[in-house]
Amino acid sequence: MKVHLQTHVQTQALPPRSRAFLFSTPAQSFGSRKFTTKKGTFCLRQCNKSYGYGSSIKSSVTGGINEVQEEEDERKEKRQPVVKRAYPFHVIEPKWQHYWEKNQTFRTPDEIDTSKPKFYVLDMFPYPSGAGLHVGHPLGYTATDILARFKRMQGYNVLHPMGWDAFGLPAEQYAIETGTHPKITTLRNINRFRSQLKSLGFSYDWDREIATTEPEYYKWTQWIFLQLLKRGLAYQAEVPVNWCPALGTVLANEEVIDGVSERGGHPVIRKPMRQWMLKITAYAERLLEDLDDLDWPDSVKEMQRNWIGRSEGAEMEFFVLDNDGRESDIKITVFTTRPDTIFGATYLVVAPEHFLLSSLVSTAQQKYVEQYKDLATRKSDLERTELQKEKTGVFSGCYARNPANGEAIPIWVADYVLGSYGTGAIMAVPAHDTRDHEFALKYDIPIRWVVSPDEKSPNDYGNAFLGQGTIINSSDSTLGLDINGLCSKEATAKVIEWAEKTGNGKKKVNYKLRDWLFARQRYWGEPIPVIFLDDSGETIPLLEKELPLTLPELEDFTPTGTGEPPLAKAASWIKTTDPSSGKPARRESNTMPQWAGSCWYYLRFMDPKNSKELVDKEKERYWSPVDVYVGGAEHAVLHLLYSRFWHKVLYDIGVVSTKEPFQCVINQGIILGEVQYMAFRNSDGNFISAEYADMLGESIQEKIPEEKVVKSGDSFVLKDNPKIRLVARAHKMSKSRGNVVNPDDVVSEYGADSLRLYEMFMGPFRDSKTWNTSGIEGVHRFLGRSWRLIVGSPSPNGTFMDGTVASDEEPTLEQLRSLHKCISKVTEEIEGTRFNTGISAMMEFINAAYKWDKQPRLIIEAFVLLLSPYAPHMAEELWFRLGHSRSLAYEPFPKANSVYLKNSTIVLPVQINGKTRGTIQFEEGCTEEDAFNLAVEDEKISRYLVGKVIKKRIYVPGKILNVILERENIKIGAR
Repeated sequence: MKVHLQTHVQTQALPPRSRAFLFSTPAQSFGSRKFTTKKGTFCLRQCNKSYGYGSSIKSSVTGGINEVQEEEDERKEKRQPVVKRAYPFHVIEPKWQHYWEKNQTFRTPDEIDTSKPKFYVLDMFPYPSGAGLHVGHPLGYTATDILARFKRMQGYNVLHPMGWDAFGLPAEQYAIETGTHPKITTLRNINRFRSQLKSLGFSYDWDREIATTEPEYYKWTQWIFLQLLKRGLAYQAEVPVNWCPALGTVLANEEVIDGVSERGGHPVIRKPMRQWMLKITAYAERLLEDLDDLDWPDSVKEMQRNWIGRSEGAEMEFFVLDNDGRESDIKITVFTTRPDTIFGATYLVVAPEHFLLSSLVSTAQQKYVEQYKDLATRKSDLERTELQKEKTGVFSGCYARNPANGEAIPIWVADYVLGSYGTGAIMAVPAHDTRDHEFALKYDIPIRWVVSPDEKSPNDYGNAFLGQGTIINSSDSTLGLDINGLCSKEATAKVIEWAEKTGNGKKKVNYKLRDWLFARQRYWGEPIPVIFLDDSGETIPLLEKELPLTLPELEDFTPTGTGEPPLAKAASWIKTTDPSSGKPARRESNTMPQWAGSCWYYLRFMDPKNSKELVDKEKERYWSPVDVYVGGAEHAVLHLLYSRFWHKVLYDIGVVSTKEPFQCVINQGIILGEVQYMAFRNSDGNFISAEYADMLGESIQEKIPEEKVVKSGDSFVLKDNPKIRLVARAHKMSKSRGNVVNPDDVVSEYGADSLRLYEMFMGPFRDSKTWNTSGIEGVHRFLGRSWRLIVGSPSPNGTFMDGTVASDEEPTLEQLRSLHKCISKVTEEIEGTRFNTGISAMMEFINAAYKWDKQPRLIIEAFVLLLSPYAPHMAEELWFRLGHSRSLAYEPFPKANSVYLKNSTIVLPVQINGKTRGTIQFEEGCTEEDAFNLAVEDEKISRYLVGKVIKKRIYVPGKILNVILERENIKIGAR
């Protein structure tokens, strides 16, 4: 029996400091009892079950019974006042969360009826950070939960799992700083995340919970690596990494800011080191082609296309000249997308890390080139290629022959060319490339125009002309190439044909995509399952039966200072023996990057406890692909691209049956922190309007409380001085900005259903939205009204009756029309992920229902089912009170009847002596007498008829009713 403490929902009675102690239990609970302490009102819960993945992911015990009982006397002395709530969410939500766990309501069995349609809806794998959730996180989780609940009720087999991308840098950094093992930190964070997710009522199948840090999971991550190695898709290479001499370690890109380490501000250089690489470039064309068949946002597909960066062109050969000006045996290969401009190539540029550089540099330039190389190692690839940066370079002292015209052109070394892209060298055409043009102007290199725009002379351009046009200055009879007068497209084809014929080049398709650097010099990651023989250095993969290769226990996670990873300190683990030859060997001390575990987790969810294979083939064939995958746009490129790459490899070796892992990807918008209003003061301390702040230069910003702000037109101004315009900004939630809103606090005050409903109601799901805590009160009122409509009004002490006020009467036509209009709209909007407008439809229904004298059970039950995907706790409780003994989770979702969707109500203008005095509504097919009687009963129209003599009525069905009065009565009425 476990005991947990949970902060009670009466947070408004607590001081702000006490509210910081809010947390929620991760375990199944029952038998609540309340106790008051100096820190507020708490709820003691006895728990008999914890849920987790294996034995190592468990809900932690957060309190003891003795600790609570010591406070019981104080509770009697300081009783909290009774809080009247809109509805008793504080009782309902724990009750139904307990019910779902106890009955495993959302568990997807291993053996299912495969004749039924399937729906696999997945959230992008969360990293369990120490900060826990903020209100931005549940946005996507709520959307997938609505879809999952909706599809279950439509009769689908639903797979809706959750797990943890748990390896990562933050846990290791915390371990280095505190000495706490990253496993301990990770499990603690997982427990917190799980408890928060459960408190929001998400219908995950917790039986399938996985974590990338569990050996039972990363056994198969290592197995996939071995398959890549077998097929030549994993290899080792010397690649530049971020090396910090002061810290003695390799840093991840995110740990380097402006060339210095984030921790300590030490200089960071680029240093070549042996790294594992994955040959994703071998799949570049397939990764590009298969995007067309995916139901993904166009922006995401475009980002992937740009990242892959397919370009067609040619590889051209430039022979290096010796000191006598003759061609040597050394040649520089360049890739160009504009072979038509080859006559305009007036210099070559090689990257500072180009493999031929040492053989290209003259003795006189050696010192300058080495100095430049050293400077280049201190820059990131992004800094080197940034267009706005001033271009720098150094002359190598050598020349090469332009194959098209035979000219000797200088070879320069410049860091705006990367060794990792293309061939690491370019032919520079300064007249027709912006970077080359800037470089040529700076270093006084000739600029030759070879493409003329059709409508202008080249001399009309002060800058490089980048477009296509007519070729000029491009003929050499000696070398046999003349492309003058051709258009760019024709000239490109002719140059490639000439190059292939003369051996000076060939047609080439190039990709911007680089092979994936697949190693980290860190401890907290998956061990790489290979060993290296001591005598030869030969790489030997582990046998599959030896997996998983588990991480050794380390007490010291600090960097070695030599560039070796921390695992090198585990001497007894590193030293091993090759089982085949018996020779001494060393294990790989690098670990896999965090991306590894998240590349394939969607497959493991299909079969999480399989110890014999990665996933059962029949289960994979049924569940693949993921039908809806929801997550942030920040994962649009790398995570999705890496997952697609691994999936295609697994497809090729017969592990999976589909070419793509995710059929539909949806990016939810960002929830920004609450709007902050900023005013400006001048040097005298007086407020100045925002539009003048920039003009004055120096001004002091001051945050203004919301209650002192009013909106004026499109601007916000000071309430006390409307002439002072303010700046209103909303930022992404972050601890550093202090604008994080904890969902625990919102749930405590309004309930989980209110939070879920508000996040969906804020605006279109895919758009960014600004959080406003006061805005949640609107949806909370809606839930309260829904509750009171069905259960009835509360008693004076705030409690509600058992059961409901629903009647067994047959619904009226009006009630049926209201219901089926709501069913149609809610169904359509859930399917279109337009959740906000679906909520609006339910609000309209409740407004209409409040006008009815009776609430027929048939109508109310259908509405409760409509509400259930959005507000599952309330819906379950109402369903129970309506007399049902089982959960509504698998009840059929209501279907709209088209008979009740037809608009048969007619709005008829009513005229008195030809002048319109109002309108009436009646059903199609009503007679003239019916229309006239409705007009007489209408308060607005009837006052024109009182005491009057009617001469005649003119009635055009469906068009107009005109009542003609006697003229005499008109005069009397006038007097």
